[in-house]
Amino acid sequence: MQTVLIPPAQAAFLGIPTVIFSFLIPVVGVAVFAFIIAKRLAPLVKSQVDPRFDRIPERIVNLLKIGLGQYRQPRYMMGGVLHIMVFAGFIILSIRSVSLVVIGLAPDFVMPGFGGRVGDVYNFLKDYAATLVFLAVVIAAVRRGIFRPERYAVPARYGHEHTAEAIFVLGLIATLMVSESLFEATAVAAQVQKDLHAEFLAPGTLVWMLKNMLVNTPLDRLQGLHLAAYYIHDLTFFFFLCFLPLGKHFHVITSLPNTFFMRLNKGNVKPVRHGVSSEKLDELASFGVKTYKDFTWKHILDFYSCADCGRCSDQCPANAVKRPLSPRFISIKGRDFAFKHYPLRGKFLKADEPLIGITYSEDEIWSCTTCGACEEECPLGIEYIDKIVDLRRGMVDEGMVPQSLQKPLRALEKRGNPWGKMEKKRAEWTKDLPAGFDVPVLDGSRNGAGTLYFVDSFTSYDDRMQAIGRATARILTVAGIDFGILGKDEKDSGNEIRRFGEEMLFQNMRAQNTEAIRAAGVKRIVTADPHAYNALKHDYRDVPPVEHISQIIARAASSGKLPLRPVADPSKVYTYHDPCYLGRHNGLYDDPRRALDAIPGLRRVEMLKSRDRSFCCGGGGLNLFYEPEEEQRMGVLRVQMAKKAGADVIVTACPFCLANIEDAIKVAGLEGQLEAIDLCELVDRHLDIEQPAEAENAAAVAA
Repeated sequence: MQTVLIPPAQAAFLGIPTVIFSFLIPVVGVAVFAFIIAKRLAPLVKSQVDPRFDRIPERIVNLLKIGLGQYRQPRYMMGGVLHIMVFAGFIILSIRSVSLVVIGLAPDFVMPGFGGRVGDVYNFLKDYAATLVFLAVVIAAVRRGIFRPERYAVPARYGHEHTAEAIFVLGLIATLMVSESLFEATAVAAQVQKDLHAEFLAPGTLVWMLKNMLVNTPLDRLQGLHLAAYYIHDLTFFFFLCFLPLGKHFHVITSLPNTFFMRLNKGNVKPVRHGVSSEKLDELASFGVKTYKDFTWKHILDFYSCADCGRCSDQCPANAVKRPLSPRFISIKGRDFAFKHYPLRGKFLKADEPLIGITYSEDEIWSCTTCGACEEECPLGIEYIDKIVDLRRGMVDEGMVPQSLQKPLRALEKRGNPWGKMEKKRAEWTKDLPAGFDVPVLDGSRNGAGTLYFVDSFTSYDDRMQAIGRATARILTVAGIDFGILGKDEKDSGNEIRRFGEEMLFQNMRAQNTEAIRAAGVKRIVTADPHAYNALKHDYRDVPPVEHISQIIARAASSGKLPLRPVADPSKVYTYHDPCYLGRHNGLYDDPRRALDAIPGLRRVEMLKSRDRSFCCGGGGLNLFYEPEEEQRMGVLRVQMAKKAGADVIVTACPFCLANIEDAIKVAGLEGQLEAIDLCELVDRHLDIEQPAEAENAAAVAA
């Protein structure tokens, strides 16, 4: 292609060859960037180990799907689409940006493989990409600066908003798009003036519009604009590169590695120390995170990767009821700590000050229900539960335990349940079962049962929740499942204990339960408590596979082993509340719904927040006993959602959720308008045990 204008590699400014600037700008820019990144890596080098180089194929999938594919962005449609437009445009234009740097030194440079037809297609795409990115940043700037979505707001206790920084960065991106387009537009406009074969420009693009505006501009002005556009782009590009690690836009650099290293399993929590077995925990001098150096390198990479989009806090139930917790600021305060103590200039500061009481508050960390909504929503794979649990471990190790939680913890240590009730009373709920529904205790002397029903503490001891245990026993019996319970040998599953931060107590509970389960000789475990299900599945080792009762019901109902009669009142509308530890942590969304839909005539609606966006009842992480500072109960917000959805009955599959929702109905003044019931209780009400086949089955089991 013939050129008219002098390229940057051959021009001069005030007698100085501009190729000197073309050389110095990238050299200085890369050197400064390398220096900044080296400083930013310092806290990661000094942090705790965290092995994240396993299961590489799965990590590559996460990188492609969540990192490059921006899979989670459209969950917030407007902001998500704008982000995808900018991100995709940057990916496409990255080739052009690198080419421009080299063109400043070698004017005829063409990126290998991008000559001929391939180059023409690429130029066509990159022109539209630049235009879309420009439009997206203009819309984003107006949205951020004028309309200001609520999730971007920063409460006074957390500092100042980052709106100015965000708009400044959007301005830099717009400058890159305009300068690149102007550089090309001036060259093509000059070709048109000289009646040369002008390069084809995609119609309607930014470069096309600029060319049409400049086509009659004198050549000397076009020459000046051509060089100015190039060096404005070059300076902006390297300034932008060095500016990114200075604030919240560091995520532009760290987000892709963060999605590669993101957690692959849900429901579990990290060990106290990687590489230290549970048998050697008592040899550790300190537990959990107390100072910044106690965080792992992945924790700190998370801090750097936070985009400050506010999605985590927008979905956080603790934040919704005005508890002193906003997940977004767990990351922001962690990043600010690193920037302050590992500055770009001067010596690094000591980072051994306690985090609790200075960087984070006690109430802030205890307010988390470990529901996982923040992690499910984050488009960059940032993890919060492990950090919360590690900070709690540190507080427990220092004796900083809320007053309301001290009593249940002592009871758990002494009796294996948070109420401190006698072990021999753990199976008393079975006494109220009708004839033909006896529940044997698997104490090692009877090893014929293939299935263990793990009841857990809440259902075993709470008068109201014992109804769930009896309903579960009836369902298992009618379905023809040979099962038993551990009785007094069962201890609390420890799910809340571990997430509370009392690791040694959890280890004790797990050891006793594991011994009892293995002595029972069962082949599988069934539970109606999602917290027990989660612990047995993710936190225990060397125990049989575990299922939630909803899976049993759905399978038995579809196969005809669990006949169900129609609902008595077809006018009632039911809605299902997804328990956090059944849904988000374990992906069981469909089985409970299939179980409900198996009841003939049952009408079901979905609440606005359902499935992986379900709203926590407030019972996780020992919050059933915690007395937090909050403006409103989580359960009250949840029952209001059910009412708004037009439901008459809220069905859940978790005793913690049932307790909180029933209480919330009273607090919200919705008694007589809403009813709460457990899935097992509802199915039990509709068992059609009068059918001959079922009667024979029940008789055979009883025999």
